[in-house]
Amino acid sequence: MSTLITNIAELMTQDLAHRVLRDAAVVIEGERISWIGAAANAPAADDAVDAGGRAMLPGWVDSHTHLLFAGDRTAEFEARMAGDSYSAGGIAVTMDATRRTSDFDLTRLALSRVDEAVSQGTTYIETKTGYGLDAEHETRSARIASTLADQVTYLGAHLVPAGQDPDDYTDLVCGPMLAAVRPYVQWADVFCEEGAFTAEQARRVLLACREAGLGLRVHGNQLGEGPGVQLAAELEAASVDHVNYLADKDVDALAETWTAWDSAAGAGRRGTVATCLPACDLSTRQPLAPGRALLDAGVQVALASNCNPGTSYTSSMAFCVTTAVLQMGLSVHEAVRAATYGGALALHKDSGNDADGERAVGSIAVGHRADLHLLNAPSATHLAYRPGMPLTYAVWRAGTRAR
Repeated sequence: MSTLITNIAELMTQDLAHRVLRDAAVVIEGERISWIGAAANAPAADDAVDAGGRAMLPGWVDSHTHLLFAGDRTAEFEARMAGDSYSAGGIAVTMDATRRTSDFDLTRLALSRVDEAVSQGTTYIETKTGYGLDAEHETRSARIASTLADQVTYLGAHLVPAGQDPDDYTDLVCGPMLAAVRPYVQWADVFCEEGAFTAEQARRVLLACREAGLGLRVHGNQLGEGPGVQLAAELEAASVDHVNYLADKDVDALAETWTAWDSAAGAGRRGTVATCLPACDLSTRQPLAPGRALLDAGVQVALASNCNPGTSYTSSMAFCVTTAVLQMGLSVHEAVRAATYGGALALHKDSGNDADGERAVGSIAVGHRADLHLLNAPSATHLAYRPGMPLTYAVWRAGTRAR
């Protein structure tokens, strides 16, 4: 079954050539994109959709979420808005509520969040464990997450539960807990921050997880300058996320990881993506991550929602893109690229086509997964020009119309 989507006013491909096509068309066959080009040259297809002069983007790739949770932290948010500072301790509130929630209800809540994200144009989603914080509940979270997210990250090293010795808990994260979650996850993450895990503890976790065959990610430099970015660069983590407080040496270390990457060819050794989480920055009243400086230094940047109950209870990638343009100094094209191709790069899903059966996401090209986001606007510029407006008109996820 093939579908021709025609009369696209602006097609922002986010492919390696950064093409933006006018009066364009796309053909979907099954889960894949089989053709793109000028609408006047479009081939015949089994079905046709008239885009009505609207703009099309790749579906958003949300590379950092925490969707498996129960409970509410409104009081914490209100206190923060009244002047309290954010600390990692609020995670324990969500841990208690999540542990008390049944598998059925935890799955139902997470699926509703996935549905919200997809309805706003997100077509590829990573999510993390991290609200179980013992072997039983982390394994449960990983198992449930594997049924509803595209990729799952093990975040047993989110916080040391109250009353536990930090080194003993780190041993658990590196040993029995890791072994239990391993069948369900592709990545490992650690919250390397004051009040969470020290650099030494974080290193132990990351090395153990790498030995177990997992890719690496780091929560780093969210609450102040610290070791997270340097550790991520040293261990060749796929991404370091938050990156609010960066010294020059941190930017340089991240830039150095990209020196063997050919961005024009999309080939070479991937470096460490700097994932900016602007919705979280606004909610915690932290300085916005220096996305402009990172891009100018040659660092590949992603934007993600960080959807979670404590610091960023939104899955709106459009809001993150708007904020990046209006407050972080990115162009519309750069912000959209960070929220699509950048997220795919952070998840190592930026390449792949019919030849290898691992179809890329985050860009519109022949052979890539048909993840498409049609805006109710003639250009992507409207995402920043009309902030906060519900501009998602239609969504295709792996070739199936999801909205």
